Amino acid sequence: MAAAGGSPSIVEYFGGEDGYRCGYCKNETGNLSHGMWAHSMTVQDYQDLIDRGWRRSGKYVYKPIMNQTCCPQYTIRCQALHFQTSKSHKKVLKKMLKFLSKGDVPKVVSEEEPMDSHIEDVGACDFAYKGESHVSQSELTPLGVDHAERVENEDQDTGEKKEEGNVQKVESDSLRLYADKETPVPGEPSRSAKGVHAPPKPGKGADLSKPPCRKAKDIRKERKLQKLLQNQTCTVEGSQLQAADQVFLLQNSKSKTNQPKTIEDFVFVSLPDDAQHKLEVRLVPVSFEDPQFKSSFNQSATLFAKYQMAVHKDTPSECGENEFTRFLCDSPLEAENAPNGPECGYGSFHQQYWLDGKIIAVGVIDILPYCVSSVYLYYDPDYSFLSLGVYSALREIAFTRQLHEKAPDLCFYYMGFYIHSCPKMRYKGQYRPSDLLCPETYIWTPIEQCLPLLEHSKYCRFNQDGKAVDEGRIKELGRVRVLHKRTVMPYSVYKKRRKGPSDEASVQQYASLVGQTCSERMLLFRS
Repeated sequence: MAAAGGSPSIVEYFGGEDGYRCGYCKNETGNLSHGMWAHSMTVQDYQDLIDRGWRRSGKYVYKPIMNQTCCPQYTIRCQALHFQTSKSHKKVLKKMLKFLSKGDVPKVVSEEEPMDSHIEDVGACDFAYKGESHVSQSELTPLGVDHAERVENEDQDTGEKKEEGNVQKVESDSLRLYADKETPVPGEPSRSAKGVHAPPKPGKGADLSKPPCRKAKDIRKERKLQKLLQNQTCTVEGSQLQAADQVFLLQNSKSKTNQPKTIEDFVFVSLPDDAQHKLEVRLVPVSFEDPQFKSSFNQSATLFAKYQMAVHKDTPSECGENEFTRFLCDSPLEAENAPNGPECGYGSFHQQYWLDGKIIAVGVIDILPYCVSSVYLYYDPDYSFLSLGVYSALREIAFTRQLHEKAPDLCFYYMGFYIHSCPKMRYKGQYRPSDLLCPETYIWTPIEQCLPLLEHSKYCRFNQDGKAVDEGRIKELGRVRVLHKRTVMPYSVYKKRRKGPSDEASVQQYASLVGQTCSERMLLFRS
């Protein structure tokens, strides 16, 4: 999906932040990341950035320094089209159905992890204050295209290629690359890695590296089939059938109603006429120009404050309207519609859960060319008995599958970061099948192959091919696009014009982190 028609992304790179407090291990200065302020960003650029380990908090986009930060945060995605509902997921979905139809409230409230709760982004609210840009809007408005092209041609004498040339090609190539993303990336862990995997310690949950437990009923059925195959013939209702035929009958005797239910069977079930409650899920674009967003803003902001204070012990000043707006309403993503995209378009949205006419939860999501990306969830603590964190994640997976019908490239659900070194954050690995992003080669690896490695070391390169490199790495620094004095130019031209000390080290770091494709499409602001 090309961004040629719209305005380009404009970013201001801040480099590596000083260490700040870690929300996982509580280390005061151990959390390290690179960051940049996104004045505006295309959905394709953000998609490509999250596929290189970046993530946004409001307009601040950051990337953990994986081999240095105290708790490495690995980008995790669920293959939504192949999603398998676990036993505990079904419990949550059935609990919601019972509550809606009969008003049943469970006696025992299970401790379900909220999807992307505030613990995930502890310090994220602070990012906006640390990294906020003070550049005026006029400085960020590039001058006419003709002017930019003249500047880019300046470099022809020195044999530099014109910067604009291959951008279109790079974009179409990246599209082709992602079209095949549905196939999991092969890559077996080494023998030594397999050897170090220890069984889970008590209280740490299921061993995710092993296949899920099988039902006794299925095991009994399998034994019965094996027994039948050992006998040459058998009698059914007086007539003789070959054992193989009988097996076929047995395998197909399951009525359709007995087939494993899909997530849609639970989510989109019609309720009885006398249902006690009504739940409506509304998708609202994050824009103060949208009437639905505007009319529900106060109720949404009040719910955010209630959630933050009850669940995360924030003070009222830490979760006021300004904080809510910066963190969950300010988005750099430019709304975009494409002919082969979803009907709602791409961009940032609030998925509001309305129960009997009031909002009880809000899932903040980004809809991107290849995925639905979960940003945050907040909910009414009075309804925590409904396990709204898990329920909303399952709804978002079902929503991703729904969008895929109209937008074939959109087939993944990104759950933010997976933090193996923090046992409380391992629950994300239970949404199967899922992949983790290799922090060195940016190749997706099935989580089952990553877990034995993570048991051995909190920082891991998942790609077991020692010769593999980051294919999207920066190869030509001179082609990085820069916005300087309202003029778009390649870095090679800007470097000659620049007065004062060289900024090459900073630009090199920025380009290596965003990759060649994004560095040639996005505009790096230089004052």
